[in-house]
Amino acid sequence: MKLNFAIAAVWCFSSLVARADLNRRRSLGVEVVQKIAPAVVYIGTERISEPQFRSRSAPFLNEFFGRLGGAQERSQTTQSLGSGVIIDASGVVVTNEHVIRGASAIHVVLADGRQIDAEVIGSDTDNDLAVLKLKSKEVFPAAKLGNSSDLMIGESAIAIGSPFGLAKTVTAGVISAVGRSFKADGRVYNDFIQTDASINPGNSGGPLLNLDGEIIGINSAIFASAQGIGFAIPANKVKRIVAELSRFGKVRPAWVGIVTERLNPQLSSHLGWVRNYGALVTALEPGSPAGKSTLHVGDIIDAVDGIRVDDSEDFEMRVRGYPAHTPLSIAFFRHGKVDSISISPTEFPPKLVDGLAWDRLGIRLGSVGRSNLQVIAVRPGSPAEDVGLEPGDGILKLNNQSITSVAVFRETLALARSAPGVVLVVQRGQFAYHITLPF
Repeated sequence: MKLNFAIAAVWCFSSLVARADLNRRRSLGVEVVQKIAPAVVYIGTERISEPQFRSRSAPFLNEFFGRLGGAQERSQTTQSLGSGVIIDASGVVVTNEHVIRGASAIHVVLADGRQIDAEVIGSDTDNDLAVLKLKSKEVFPAAKLGNSSDLMIGESAIAIGSPFGLAKTVTAGVISAVGRSFKADGRVYNDFIQTDASINPGNSGGPLLNLDGEIIGINSAIFASAQGIGFAIPANKVKRIVAELSRFGKVRPAWVGIVTERLNPQLSSHLGWVRNYGALVTALEPGSPAGKSTLHVGDIIDAVDGIRVDDSEDFEMRVRGYPAHTPLSIAFFRHGKVDSISISPTEFPPKLVDGLAWDRLGIRLGSVGRSNLQVIAVRPGSPAEDVGLEPGDGILKLNNQSITSVAVFRETLALARSAPGVVLVVQRGQFAYHITLPF
């Protein structure tokens, strides 16, 4: 009896010591992970690649593209993976747009291992965000979107996701920079949080958390080749975009009406601007929100919502993070001092898009039937005439967006109005061609 009592006493003492040791080791990071991990999900998608048709000849584009050869290709089903986080107990999930792009089916795996199908509520390519809804009426664990405007360089950050399919992976680091812009895959990405917490393929769409257990960003693995450099979309931008996608299924493009160009040292010196960043206002579009404001041509854009503007390209991309009717604060330099103004963007008027198509591209479109859009006029001396477009040519796609109506064409072209060029898929007879027009 005495021996058994001694063994029991030793076991109880060991258990107490173990519990005390666990309590001592339970850091804020451990508590955050235990709190938020149930809301982090694994996203699997299926994509069906459509057969690509290549014509044997392209009479009106041979001068530019040469003779095309090809054949029908069989459709294939491919699978991909990513991460996401539940932000509402009803089953609303936020992830990256590129995670679900082109998906024919989306399967969400919860932290407890259950798989539930999901549908897309809305997605936005420019901001790389998508909102999904789980096809279930149960109540789910959810994480809270926090505030990314007061992030401190050096503060701790935790990333959770499924890199390379390794579910429930946790990495930790610090906030390395905010408002970061960088180039990857031939395009510029703006207004990102930079962290040294490891973010790899499969992490995309998962949360970046602070030590309060709040989402401060949505991770993106678009710069996956870097070592010790990860990026996340700031929570405040996520809130704006998610609200738009949840309500409208898309982001209503914002029209501010400020035309800018890159500054050079000589021009900066002449204007008294002693910094090596900023964008020069060269025009204010008539009737636009900026045109009705107190901004002047010759002002220098210093910052948008407190984050500095590197150049004109940075300004254009940053404005795209604001949906229509969402006010933004613009700091500008004029006559030796910096001032600020609040501007509420509106949607670009559809009636103005037809003018853009005619003046810049040289085409006027009209509907034929329920879903066919055709060129009805080509302006002499225009880029469209230069490549051989003619009345009667069908417009199938604009910048990879299927064009099913004049309204869709106007909306897509309005989004591209600051781009240097657009890509059209044009149908003539039984053949389809990709052409690029300067814009």
